[in-house]
Amino acid sequence: MLVVIGIICLIAAVLTPGLMGQLGRARVKAAELQLQTVASAVELFKSDVGRYPTEQEGLTALVTEPAGLQGWTGPYLKDSKALLDPWNRPLLYTVDPSGQSFVVQSLGADGKPGGSGVNRDLKASSG
Repeated sequence: MLVVIGIICLIAAVLTPGLMGQLGRARVKAAELQLQTVASAVELFKSDVGRYPTEQEGLTALVTEPAGLQGWTGPYLKDSKALLDPWNRPLLYTVDPSGQSFVVQSLGADGKPGGSGVNRDLKASSG
């Protein structure tokens, strides 16, 4: 009986690191798809309103209509959960000072700028 338990523990020890790596890569892929979806919603907002959401309005303008805004036909995303990355941190949104472009990003698994692998910054932008 102890031999069987030992073999099971050995197999678990060998497989666990590989499975954890797969989970990290899956979250990165999910984040990339999510960023593309949010960027598309920002473009839809612009086509209806005539401008990108301001940084003050933020990405919540895709879910909740900002006060006094003409042309808004949203919500452009199902709910505000779409504004959190797979690591449960808010997506970052910046608009070029000219208002002609934007960037939506996640800081990756570590939540810090830069990094590589699953910790790298992920971005989607206009144009």
